[in-house]
Amino acid sequence: MAFYLVTGGAGFIGSNIVHELVRRGDRVRVIDNFSTGDVRKAVAGIDYILHQAALPSVPRSIRDPVASNESNVSGTVNLLTAAKDASVKRLVFASSSSIYGDTPTLPKTEDMPPNPCSPYAVSKAAGEHYCRVFFEVYGLETVVLRYFNIFGPRQDPASPYAAVIPLFIAKIAKGERPVIFGDGTQSRDFTFVENAVRANLLAAAAPEAPGKTFNIAGGKRYSLNDLVEKLNTIMGTALDPLYEEACLGDVKHSWANISLAKRHLGYEPLIDFEEGLGKTVTWATNRF
Repeated sequence: MAFYLVTGGAGFIGSNIVHELVRRGDRVRVIDNFSTGDVRKAVAGIDYILHQAALPSVPRSIRDPVASNESNVSGTVNLLTAAKDASVKRLVFASSSSIYGDTPTLPKTEDMPPNPCSPYAVSKAAGEHYCRVFFEVYGLETVVLRYFNIFGPRQDPASPYAAVIPLFIAKIAKGERPVIFGDGTQSRDFTFVENAVRANLLAAAAPEAPGKTFNIAGGKRYSLNDLVEKLNTIMGTALDPLYEEACLGDVKHSWANISLAKRHLGYEPLIDFEEGLGKTVTWATNRF
């Protein structure tokens, strides 16, 4: 029986991973903040680390770049060092599609040069480089997963930095018009959380994965206008969005080529966008 450490295990993606590991019968340890202090006790005896912990949100990082760096960069270095010293078998690092920035080339491939345009994106790019260095210099097996707009159950709509899908669902459920920052033509490769969970478990086991970086996504893109239309259909409403000024640091289009993850991890997005939206709406509306 493998022993997993899930950092950020109380958060959205981390808690979904913990739920699946427990369902499988694996041993799990969770920590949620290690940017300061000693993480050696948490890492002791661990086989695999699934590193999900971070201060998320582009807007928050723009407001407080120091906090973003301390948590996402220093925290990752602390964890990598502890993992190396404890002879952990493998560490899987949750990165972000935001590191590609607003480059016009679509779909995004892993060999494209990073072009981060927010402190959050810079912090994720730095974490990726540290993972590569710890693999090449110290021999610690590391795998980087670049998430594309993960959504699903347990994503909090009440946070001031909430992602767009839970915000839209919460608004529409109250009979209010969802707010789009920009003209709504901006597009995202929305990825249901169960696909990201599966990607982590595959990355922890795949023999060809160490030292590599993989896009984890649905492999399709939808505009925010499409999103509102689909939510109206699912929820039986007809609410037009309100449009406001675009956010600083926002990326216009995001879409992933996932062929590398298919080839080396055996990854496939088993739940598509529409099915994932339906599952998310069901979960969210049962909480209101």
